[in-house]
Amino acid sequence: MGTKTVDEAVDENGTEAKSDEETVNATKTDEAPDAEVEETGNAEAEDAEGRDDLDAEALEGEDTPEAEKGTPGVGQGAAAVVSAGLGVVSLTGSWVATVAAARETLVGQLGTSSTASVAKQVKEVYGDAWATTALVGGLFALAALIVGVVVLVRPAFGAPGKPQAAWIKSVAWAGVSLGVIGLVLAVAKYSDIILGLPSTS
Repeated sequence: MGTKTVDEAVDENGTEAKSDEETVNATKTDEAPDAEVEETGNAEAEDAEGRDDLDAEALEGEDTPEAEKGTPGVGQGAAAVVSAGLGVVSLTGSWVATVAAARETLVGQLGTSSTASVAKQVKEVYGDAWATTALVGGLFALAALIVGVVVLVRPAFGAPGKPQAAWIKSVAWAGVSLGVIGLVLAVAKYSDIILGLPSTS
């Protein structure tokens, strides 16, 4: 009664062996989901980092064209300043007008004889030189007027939603105003409406 048969021992050993195998298998089964979770988490983290890198590169790619384009309105601002400068030159004079007037005076002196009337000498020596000065001033005024108008109407032909800077409009309007004043004065002087030749009678 106190002894066990071989079959009983085998059964017990088999049962114990099976129990050990089941324990090992259960342990492996329990560890496998953890490993899968870790691998899945690592994969998701790598995917998130990859998406962040792609987003950063996309943002850098979007910023690069804007940097290449430069600050918007630079050309319009420069043109507005040029317009105002041309307007000032049309009113104050330039070396071009000075040289042209001196040349016209020389031509008048060479082309007028000493026996010509006083009225003719005054006109050839002084009148034509003054008219030349007015003509050059009028050309500068016209250029200032055209450039200023182009700057003011430029936003209508540009990208929508980008308003023109206030200082650009102000300078452009100044150039237009100076151009109009210079053009009116040039026409008035060229036609002897103002500052005409003195009477020689």
